[in-house]
Amino acid sequence: MLSSLPPREREIVDILYERGASTVAEIAASLSDELSGSAIRAMLKRLEGKGFVAREASERGFLYAPSVEEKTASKSALGQVVRVFFNGSATSAAAALLGMQDKMSDKELDEIERLIAEAREGRTK
Repeated sequence: MLSSLPPREREIVDILYERGASTVAEIAASLSDELSGSAIRAMLKRLEGKGFVAREASERGFLYAPSVEEKTASKSALGQVVRVFFNGSATSAAAALLGMQDKMSDKELDEIERLIAEAREGRTK
């Protein structure tokens, strides 16, 4: 989904997820390097055509916002990572994450345990 976007378009969508609805000028100020307003508008138009961005008129000018919920986009991107790097195995992906346990706090590990327990409960219902 988002991973299929060219890097600059992906950066714009990431800015919109981070900032929320934004004008072209606000997007320009957040980019990693300078880009003209017309170039940003052209990319936003492409992103709108692809269904990633929605445009709405406001008193500040057009506001652009992501049209795909961030959780949905993240889940899609993670699914692609699991398919590509872990041969579709969620277990292998989880094992790789847990292999980083020395970089995780006790609180993060407790949260993972809680999520696993919730997943088990959800399966039995």
